[in-house]
Amino acid sequence: MKFVHRREHLNEDDIVVIECSQRCNIRLMSDANFRSFKNGGRHTYHGGAFDRFPAKITVPSSGFWNITLDTAGPRLNNAAARKTTFTHSIKIIRRSSSKLS
Repeated sequence: MKFVHRREHLNEDDIVVIECSQRCNIRLMSDANFRSFKNGGRHTYHGGAFDRFPAKITVPSSGFWNITLDTAGPRLNNAAARKTTFTHSIKIIRRSSSKLS
């Protein structure tokens, strides 16, 4: 599965804000859960399937977090669907100063 990935040090109560050109799955995961996700294993995450943007996810605790985006829903097999451009942006609203030295 193809997906967009970004790893960030985030603090508790920071907000991850995602804009996307189409419906997508957004996952906020720890490093261990991201490794499992990449390998096709069971994983837990914060987020889900979104079709309204901006999507906002509050960070539950401070540490390194992995943000992934992938397109959601059935794959369409027509030419128009294949030409659809997937655009996105990931922004972080920092609620407190970083505790990372």
